[in-house]
Amino acid sequence: MSPVTTAAPPLRAELEALMRQLKMPHARALAPELIATARAQRWEPTEVIKALFTEEAAGRPRSMLATRRKAAGFPTGKTFDAWDPAASSIPAPTQQALRTLEWITRRENLVVCGPSGTGKTFFLEALGQQAVEAGMRVAWFRLEDLGALIRAHRTDESVTKAVARILRAELVVIDDIGLLPVATDAAEGLYRVVDAASEKRSVAISSNLHPAGFDELMPKTLATATVDRLLHHAHVCQTSGDSIRLTQALAGKGVTQLN
Repeated sequence: MSPVTTAAPPLRAELEALMRQLKMPHARALAPELIATARAQRWEPTEVIKALFTEEAAGRPRSMLATRRKAAGFPTGKTFDAWDPAASSIPAPTQQALRTLEWITRRENLVVCGPSGTGKTFFLEALGQQAVEAGMRVAWFRLEDLGALIRAHRTDESVTKAVARILRAELVVIDDIGLLPVATDAAEGLYRVVDAASEKRSVAISSNLHPAGFDELMPKTLATATVDRLLHHAHVCQTSGDSIRLTQALAGKGVTQLN
């Protein structure tokens, strides 16, 4: 016969109210069980206080990390835990240098360009996740998101304020440039973010094209101004080779790719 477990009695209303007022959600969640344990094991009052404060001190960084991660808007949740440095065409020393995140603290930019499926988005997302874990704020966008932002705020002329809100993040990532022609609104959004971030925040982009070819995708005037600001104090990594996604998918089906 399995033992019957008794739920710990709830906190007294006045104590719960005080912990809410003091913004101690982690200690408050633990308190009923902890108090019941302390009573049963005859803990010293100081042990109870220490355990509650320890839980609150440990819980706050976890909550802040979760909040920053959610606010970033990462597409998949990939981190360097699943990254294979040897599978990437980005030189290993370059990968290591970028993973220090010192380029973000120096407010430098990063461009990762190359064929589809060569790990550009994965690498940028893993860098973004690492930045979040280091206490930085990250904002993740697709190019069409910037176009939508420009359209939404142009009617009341609040575009500048919207861009300023984006730049509360230390790192702004703009993913997947170059797959399709860039609409004028999206080109303007890209320019506005890159221009406003210049030497104040870091911008990282992934693109199928080197930025020198952006004038093939968007109006030349906007392309020239954007690239001029983007490549000032920037690291440019060019990926190459076959699509990692395609190679892995074929390998999973037992198919060998022919060259």
